Amino acid sequence: MIRVSFVISVICLMFFSCEDQPGEGGRASIQGKIYVKDFNGNCTVLLDSFYGIDEEVYIIAGDDPSHFERVRTGPDGTFWFPYLRKGKYEVYALSEPCNVAGELEAVSVSVEIKDRKEEVILDDIIVLR
Repeated sequence: MIRVSFVISVICLMFFSCEDQPGEGGRASIQGKIYVKDFNGNCTVLLDSFYGIDEEVYIIAGDDPSHFERVRTGPDGTFWFPYLRKGKYEVYALSEPCNVAGELEAVSVSVEIKDRKEEVILDDIIVLR
């Protein structure tokens, strides 16, 4: 009898203590667009601005220090991260800061998925070139 109650206790503990962490495996999604502002060499004149084609976009789940997925934008600058679970995420793209040749910085947006089927649409992420 003690053995059976122990097994039931362990199963209950495993069932209630296992909470899905942010990341892949869900039914929610995050999407948005990358908007590029193209400046001259010393960043004094805006030469052009457009939605970025084939730009890399990254996503970080929860407190993880590194990205778990990278996608590229489509012809209209759109990116999409499907099949996400509830939780906190950081979406970012790389930008070239003015007057710092060869340097890149992350332009990021924090977002929280609160519903298992939520479709989050972000404001445009603006990067410099």
